[in-house]
Amino acid sequence: MQVAYELKRSIVDGLKANYAIDVPLEKIILSPTEKNFEGNYTFTTFPLKSQLNVSPPSIAEKLGAYLIEKNDLVAHYQVVKGFLNLTLSDKGWIAMAKQAVDDLQTEWVKTNERIVVEFSQPNTNKPLHLGHLRNNFLGTSLSNILEATGHTVDRINIMNDRGIHICKSMVAYQRFGENRTPTSEGMKGDHFVGHYYVLFEKAYQEEIKTLTQKLGDVERAKREAPIMVLAQKTLEKWEAGDTEVVALWKRMNEWVIAGFEVTYKRTDTTFDKVYYESDTYLLGKKVVNEGLERGILKKKKDGSVWVDLEEKKLGEKLVLRSNGTTVYITQDMGAIDERHETFNFDKHIYVVGSEQERHFEVLFEIMKKLGRTYAHKLYHLSYGMVDLPSGKMKSREGTTVDADTLIDEMVATAKETTQTLGKVAGLGEKEAEALYEILGVGAIKYFLLRVNPKKRLLFNPKESIDFQGNTASFIQYTHARICTMLQKAKWQEKRDMQSDIPWHEAEKGVIFQLGRYQESLENASNMYNPACLVDYVYQLAKAYNHFYAILPIMHAEDEKMKVRRLYLSSVTALALKKSMALLGIEVPQKM
Repeated sequence: MQVAYELKRSIVDGLKANYAIDVPLEKIILSPTEKNFEGNYTFTTFPLKSQLNVSPPSIAEKLGAYLIEKNDLVAHYQVVKGFLNLTLSDKGWIAMAKQAVDDLQTEWVKTNERIVVEFSQPNTNKPLHLGHLRNNFLGTSLSNILEATGHTVDRINIMNDRGIHICKSMVAYQRFGENRTPTSEGMKGDHFVGHYYVLFEKAYQEEIKTLTQKLGDVERAKREAPIMVLAQKTLEKWEAGDTEVVALWKRMNEWVIAGFEVTYKRTDTTFDKVYYESDTYLLGKKVVNEGLERGILKKKKDGSVWVDLEEKKLGEKLVLRSNGTTVYITQDMGAIDERHETFNFDKHIYVVGSEQERHFEVLFEIMKKLGRTYAHKLYHLSYGMVDLPSGKMKSREGTTVDADTLIDEMVATAKETTQTLGKVAGLGEKEAEALYEILGVGAIKYFLLRVNPKKRLLFNPKESIDFQGNTASFIQYTHARICTMLQKAKWQEKRDMQSDIPWHEAEKGVIFQLGRYQESLENASNMYNPACLVDYVYQLAKAYNHFYAILPIMHAEDEKMKVRRLYLSSVTALALKKSMALLGIEVPQKM
């Protein structure tokens, strides 16, 4: 029995009985009652005033009386202006507790909807950084949540492994590398290649400065700087299939991708299919030719091809340069055709930063103009940038916080914090090291997922590991504490809520939060927002810790009370573990 559903249905019946109106069930909204008022659920009657021509308090009063008479899940009610506050009966609490257990142990019915989630999309010229972590964690958690709610999900990644940015690293390596390798330098391959990307930029800036003094024109200096000219020529050679250039390109990409795999494994980031831009970047030319033949795209005198999106207030957009080379949007046009042919998706979600919002607006409109039937199925999950207290990160200047270094620092912080608080007592060295890794990685994931993706985020490493705040550490410690207690109690699961024992408000608080699991998961899935589930798991952990602090469990006044409270604890541990797993975060058994 879903308590909220039963209450909504009774309200629908009450409106029909008292006012002879049929209100659709989905129009009945129940919200948690504000803390400073009595009650558990609140129904707002103000929207019914104009329809019924009756004062909201009067409507609330009649509905409250009807529910008391007809629904034994309600113990009593309170009317505050037009707000009807409902307090659950003991039967209501038992029903909600049983509902929570069923929700946690029952898989969602499989839908027919197939969803492609495209995320990560790194450039193979530098290591993954903090921004990539937010992208990866959003993509992973969203995929988990969509799968948990019955969808078939394909996780895909495209490696941006070609272009001028890749050639910059190659040129710098040719100039400064002296045949060094990641192995000879004891470095991960992505860090090794990223080092040369930074060296390129430093050399480029020096050449610009020298040329500007000579030519008196900074823009010309940028174009004519020898190292940039060499990078452009390298790109041309790559596109022409030059054997030596292609061999170096393959070698350096292999180094980077091997480095990525280590980071992906450490953060439990996986994909069902990985694409490489070098294999797909020419697909868009076919789409451009089709658009030209159908008169949807226009070729200008210089040979460049454009699409007119003025009617959508997006202006004109270049889709093919005058020299016949593609731009980013051309590549996406071809790639999405290929994705639809491969997956026949019902939804394709691009997890990409908010700075690309206009790009995706344009892409989606182009595909609509081209008559693609799937165009309305495309969605951009835009997320805000991640800043650090020290300021904005810049890859070219070497000021990014790379993912590996950040994770190492977080694991070290977790180690220091747990040792200081004495939370590793009784653990062996290997167990303790594994715990530090779980806490450090979990701290970053939770912090980056806990706010709405659309919001820009300031990541504070120190704040992310706090055993008392809205952090993974708080949730993880709560789970470990419950597991330790259940182990001491030699707990064997018993489905008995002992209805003859009065319920304490702290117990009700835990049950109420447990009952929100399915709704929170559904909201996270429908809104493509893992933060809904993060808030749920935090509120549950808070409610449980309040319960744990003020009520005896192992030393409850009688055996029935002890069993009930241990059972509530075991269900809470299950809800915490399951929710955190959907977020991609591991919870330890002991600390």
